[in-house]
Amino acid sequence: MGRRLASLGTFGWSAAKAAGLSRPVELRPRARWSVERAQRWGDDTGWLLGCNFTPSTASNQLELWQADTFDPETIARELRWAAETTGMNAIRLFLHDLCFETEGKAFLDRIDQVLELAAGHGIRTLPVLFDGIWDPDPRPGPQRQPTPGVHNSTWVQGPGAAVVADRTRWSALQPYVETVIDRFSADERILGWDLFNEPDSWNLAWAHRDPAGKRAKIGALLELVWDWAEEVDPDQPLTVGVYELVSRYPERASAVARTAIERSDVISFHSYVGAEALGRTIDGLERHGRPLLCTEWMGRPTSPVALAELFRDRGVGAFCWGLVDGRSQTRYPWTSWYRRTPPDAPWFHDLLHADGAPYDADEVALLQRISPR
Repeated sequence: MGRRLASLGTFGWSAAKAAGLSRPVELRPRARWSVERAQRWGDDTGWLLGCNFTPSTASNQLELWQADTFDPETIARELRWAAETTGMNAIRLFLHDLCFETEGKAFLDRIDQVLELAAGHGIRTLPVLFDGIWDPDPRPGPQRQPTPGVHNSTWVQGPGAAVVADRTRWSALQPYVETVIDRFSADERILGWDLFNEPDSWNLAWAHRDPAGKRAKIGALLELVWDWAEEVDPDQPLTVGVYELVSRYPERASAVARTAIERSDVISFHSYVGAEALGRTIDGLERHGRPLLCTEWMGRPTSPVALAELFRDRGVGAFCWGLVDGRSQTRYPWTSWYRRTPPDAPWFHDLLHADGAPYDADEVALLQRISPR
């Protein structure tokens, strides 16, 4: 009942009366989980080995979820490879607010379908609601073709720059946050909620089209998103990953990073550094006493697959970037935005070819050996 009352802002008091509630009830947002509750979640969940999952037939979040390009056959096949070929038990999965805006319940049903496909292979899911990096002008409908040889050439932010720049439009995002989380708030297939990927990113490839004062605006928006998510009071933890200065003092990187550390139920972070710096990162973040999830890592050669053993030994959940080489083209490095990368260059991200064969058999053998499955 508490969760229904907390959502009255979305559905209105008239709907509440129709449901038989006698009067409005004002509820404070649920408090951040105690360290003890977070630790119990970590103990119950166990070690997570996963990837940031986008099927090879989707170039971005919109292609993944829109009706014309949603591809459950490929999703099912590649989730099977995640479980059977690499030994993974988790995925991080990007959603998009425009899909909720344009397709509503059909979008929610597709999320449910992917959760079920993943669960059928013993895989649990960490959804990501918003994303602050790459193209700041997302548009529903057919997506442009990827630029050959360029990393994530069509990946989109959500919300887009026009929404971030206009505070009067922020409230329109509240139904998306509340409805998606509420639909799956007690769902055991969901590991937690990653509210915003790299919210205040200043990615150079698109910085010229980001709104002025993006960091300050995103900082304020993130607080609202967190309030909305807390009001739903899901059974699963809330988190936002820190991604700057992670091997030193991430809470000093920005207001967004400080908010992420202060409000996350479990601490998440990104790391594309080697073993020594990764160890320092874990040492620093462990002082908060909460379970740790590295929700992005593995960029060859600096951040190799071999680091999975370090994550396992330190009990840190590990979600590498990418699984199957495809339309996102993340086998190419970030630098492919600025200089040509030949097709036969060593891979940056991703583990498997489009037919499921490993890019590097030794890498996959290592993951299988340490798999928590």
